[in-house]
Amino acid sequence: MTNLHLEPLGGGLQIYVSDSYHFSTDTILLAHFSLPSGKKRCADLGTGCGTIPLLWLRENPNLDIAAVEIQNEACELARRTVEFNGLEQNLTILNADLKELKGKLPFGAFDVVACNPPYKRGGSGIQNPENALTVARHETECTLDDICEAASNLLQFGGKFCLCQRPERLADVMESMRRFDLEPKRLRMVQQRPSKPPKLFLIEGRRGGKSGFLDVLPTLFIEDNSGGFSEEMMAIYGDYKENYR
Repeated sequence: MTNLHLEPLGGGLQIYVSDSYHFSTDTILLAHFSLPSGKKRCADLGTGCGTIPLLWLRENPNLDIAAVEIQNEACELARRTVEFNGLEQNLTILNADLKELKGKLPFGAFDVVACNPPYKRGGSGIQNPENALTVARHETECTLDDICEAASNLLQFGGKFCLCQRPERLADVMESMRRFDLEPKRLRMVQQRPSKPPKLFLIEGRRGGKSGFLDVLPTLFIEDNSGGFSEEMMAIYGDYKENYR
């Protein structure tokens, strides 16, 4: 792997990343938005190098997490991170296709499922020649329906499914969630600054939830008026913010 190195995540945790497998602000925002409270059983679909589970555990060490990833190299990276941080009791890395989880993870047993999915439809846009980045950005290995079906299968009744996506795909996401009995219950738009349109949204659906109410939260601004990180973003970064000063 090119440029393999450890990066601090705060709270004494470090994560192995490389040029092909790393994380972005979107990942950090989704981890914060979906953070489970109390003792919960959780799953992260398409975990990559395992950032979301580590950020969850940084804030809540009482979690039992299954992190699913289809790419072998990403799984090797995530497993090295788990071993380095001594998190074997809390976090299991599963090298599997999220479309084929039956018999590999218990259905109807999870409290929270998260996914930072590919943002682009399969076949759309210019695809990166590096396969790892193509899988991360384009729906080559799974679609929104595949993701929502997997989440619905894993969640117990009333369990939460959290996802981030680009605003132009909001209708697609809501349609897919409802198709698999995941009722949208919480929505938050993310903007770089007030003068820019939203660049991302964060959404939570409830397994078996009643339709008719969606809590639209105040917009999250990444930057303040001076162009630096907003106070809320600095709070979300937590200890990790030292890397951004």
